[in-house]
Amino acid sequence: MTVLDPPAGLRIDMQRNRKLLVDAAGRLFGAGRSATMSEIAAEAGISTATAYRHFASVDDVLAAYRFEVGRELLEFSRAAEAEGLELLKAVCHKWVRLVVQHGASMVHTRSAEGYLARVRVGAYYLTVQAEALERPLEEASRALEIQHPGDEALFLWNGFFDPREIYDLIGSLELTAEQVSARLVRTFTAALTGWSASRT
Repeated sequence: MTVLDPPAGLRIDMQRNRKLLVDAAGRLFGAGRSATMSEIAAEAGISTATAYRHFASVDDVLAAYRFEVGRELLEFSRAAEAEGLELLKAVCHKWVRLVVQHGASMVHTRSAEGYLARVRVGAYYLTVQAEALERPLEEASRALEIQHPGDEALFLWNGFFDPREIYDLIGSLELTAEQVSARLVRTFTAALTGWSASRT
């Protein structure tokens, strides 16, 4: 069970409150501002005490928000009919569009631990993203005729497709989401090939 997944038998109104809190956090942080739990609760139209019954901290609410975005990427990845590098391109492009769609709320999740460490201990908002990338990375490795580097590929992908870097490219270089996606995929696949060669 994740922070977002309600316990079995949770009342409908409690499920609704959890969703209201996650959506409220997305709106507030998406507008480029920080928010306290009290402000998130007010935006959701519920009491702060109720908010704390669902989430222990603002970081927990934001992790739940990121999980929902990751789940949308996973659904897209599972439904995609493309194969090989085209599949990787499609999933990466979807991710860039999701980052742009969900705004600054995508850049507030921060941890003292690195990406791989969090994936390996099962940070749920990252594992759903890792699951969405599993098939695209396997197929891309086959198309590139390299040995799949496992979760090291996720590490590389995260370095290129971190939401902060996507926003930096869009804002600093005035690139479109499509241009960012195309350039990052080309650079990522080159890095993936180089990384694989360095492991042998």
